[in-house]
Amino acid sequence: MPEERKLVTILFSDVAGSTALGESLDPEDLRALMSRYYAHARRIVTDYGGTLEKFIGDAVMAVFGLPQAHSNDAERALAAALALRDAIASDTLLGDRLTPRIGVNTGSVVATIATAAVSQGDFLVTGDAVNVAARLEQNASPGEILASDRTATAAQASFLFAPARVIEVKGKSRALRVFPLTGQRPARQLSRHPWSGANPIWRS
Repeated sequence: MPEERKLVTILFSDVAGSTALGESLDPEDLRALMSRYYAHARRIVTDYGGTLEKFIGDAVMAVFGLPQAHSNDAERALAAALALRDAIASDTLLGDRLTPRIGVNTGSVVATIATAAVSQGDFLVTGDAVNVAARLEQNASPGEILASDRTATAAQASFLFAPARVIEVKGKSRALRVFPLTGQRPARQLSRHPWSGANPIWRS
C-alpha cells in the first residue's frame, strides 16, 4: 500500500466514566448505547469531511485531511468535535449517561493514501501527532474539548478558546500548551474558505 507524509488534524473522543457505566449496565444495553454513540460519530465526522479511522473500545479516532486535504481541516475537526458533543448531549438515550472528552491535534503523519484502503477502513495513520491527540483526550475533563497549540492557531479565526494551560503528558520530554475550546466565533475573522459540508458551524 503506498504511503505518504501528510499534514492532518486528528480527533480523539472517548467516554468519561465508561468503566463505571459498564459495571452498572447489562452488556447488551451498554452495546446499544455505544453503537448509538458510534453512529453519531460516524455521521458527524463524514458530514465535516473527515475520515473515521477506527473505534477503539469507547474511543473514536478520526482524521481530517486524509484522503483529501482541505485548507481548513483544523476548523472542520473542531466543528465536528462540537457537533459530536452536542449530539450526545441532546440524545434522549445518551445525554444523561455518556459524556465525551475530546482531544484535537494537528501535525504530520505517515499514512496510506489509496482510496480503496480508506473505503475499506484498512488504512493506517502513524506518527507523534496521533499520540499527542490521544494524550489531549486523556487530559480533557468530561465534556471538554482540548486543542493543541497548532490546531488552535490554525482555527483561531473561527473558534474561541479559553486561556492556554500547560500539561505534562507521558512520553513527551516537554510540557504541552493546550487550549480548551469554548465555541465558535459569531463571525469568521478572516475571509472564509467555502466548502460543501453539512451545517458548517463557523460560518457567520
